[in-house]
Amino acid sequence: MRVSVPTIPDAVLRTAQQQRVKVTPAFAADRIARFLTRGNAAVLTGAGVSVDSGIRAYRGDKGSYLNPNYKPIFYHELMEPTVRGAGFRQRYWLRSYLGYPPVRDAQPNPTHFSLAALQYSSITPHIITQNVDGLHHKAIHHVWDEPRRKEGILELHGTLHRVRCSHGHTMDRQKFQDMLGEANPLWRAYAEELERTGSRPRTNPDGDVVLPEGTRYDQFIVPECPSCLLENRRNSIHKPEVIFFGESIPAEVRDRSFDIVNRHDRLLVIGTTLATFSAFRLVKYAIEQRKPVLVLNVGPTRAHELAGIETIEIPAGAVLREVVKQVLGKGAENQIISKMLESGIVKTPPDDYDDPVPRPTGL
Repeated sequence: MRVSVPTIPDAVLRTAQQQRVKVTPAFAADRIARFLTRGNAAVLTGAGVSVDSGIRAYRGDKGSYLNPNYKPIFYHELMEPTVRGAGFRQRYWLRSYLGYPPVRDAQPNPTHFSLAALQYSSITPHIITQNVDGLHHKAIHHVWDEPRRKEGILELHGTLHRVRCSHGHTMDRQKFQDMLGEANPLWRAYAEELERTGSRPRTNPDGDVVLPEGTRYDQFIVPECPSCLLENRRNSIHKPEVIFFGESIPAEVRDRSFDIVNRHDRLLVIGTTLATFSAFRLVKYAIEQRKPVLVLNVGPTRAHELAGIETIEIPAGAVLREVVKQVLGKGAENQIISKMLESGIVKTPPDDYDDPVPRPTGL
């Protein structure tokens, strides 16, 4: 079975680099505000939105992978019911065990809160996000309950915060994190030491981390599903509720993503190269439906190969607060909106990838 990792075609990268135009924050804010003034806009976000929260993006400002040796685990590898598959799961869950806490503890940045303000004000009623970190939910959870958030935020590629076994049983990710720690006390002690010393690994958007060469993955124990055990079945095949490379997006999620684009008059795309087809096809569909599309991103995107798309190249965090103020006018003085516009951390990770966590002793 051959599955490829999504990339931006070289020809598109070359053309995009040649056409790059720098704009000022004032120009960008004014243009985006004019795009949103009429309201009823859908928003599509990607990994670039969460960079200021300390979660690095996959690709840099040239559109290529920051880690040239990036090798994700594919869906068929993770779920393979063989000894080989068990090895892939040991590798995945060890790296995820160390990489999940920084994602779990990450906080929304000014871009998340600015988008929450626009959403709360019904300027952008729906957000479709490729991110699996849950930060859009965190940014608006204090004013919207869970059903309202689920209606307004579509997680196109799932979430890291739930785990599902191969027989369909689900559990909270933190519960599974605790199970992993109990099954691997030496790794738990190592993880606790990383946290105590502030040496937490830099985490990819999917909660993965780089471990030193020679790490003994075969010694890591993946616990069995407790619900399966209650059904007299032993099963240690688990995956987070994230769409892996080679896995199809559920039809319900796919159909809802197209429905959201249909129901809105325009599409604002933020912080994504659109390398994954699930996101790129939504932009193509919006264009086919003659809906205005504005892309806000640093670096090339696959949108450069489409006609009729406007692109602004500037970090979202540099302009979106001002955009909200321009669009809402006096409405930005609303107590809830004002609080959102004052909120958000900025903890941008470095771009380098020479950063495996310290080598564990005896593991």
